Amino acid sequence: MNYSEAVREISKIIPDFENELTKTMPQNSYSVIRTFTERIKNMVRQDDRSILFKSLQKMDKIYTEGDIALKNAVEGVFIYSLDNFTAFCTLEYRKVIFSHISKDLQQSYSRQIYNHGT
Repeated sequence: MNYSEAVREISKIIPDFENELTKTMPQNSYSVIRTFTERIKNMVRQDDRSILFKSLQKMDKIYTEGDIALKNAVEGVFIYSLDNFTAFCTLEYRKVIFSHISKDLQQSYSRQIYNHGT
């Protein structure tokens, strides 16, 4: 999957995503994941769980089926941002969010957290 295919995948659950992305220049894997991560962050803040959980599943699909640029973008943008947008959640809500993230993404998160600063 390349970034154009990822946009189509995301648009299945967030219909206006492609319109939002056209405001971003340049359009590439990082801008797609950055924009999607911002949407997920807003879902977390608004406690919009139904679309949030579908979005987390879609992020996993992008990570597992995406090309190397998408995988790097997911690790560099989404995974790196997880602590930031779950910091003010209750412990219970944070656990629920992480329970909807695949084992692969959780392992990537753990690698980033435990290797940070080394």
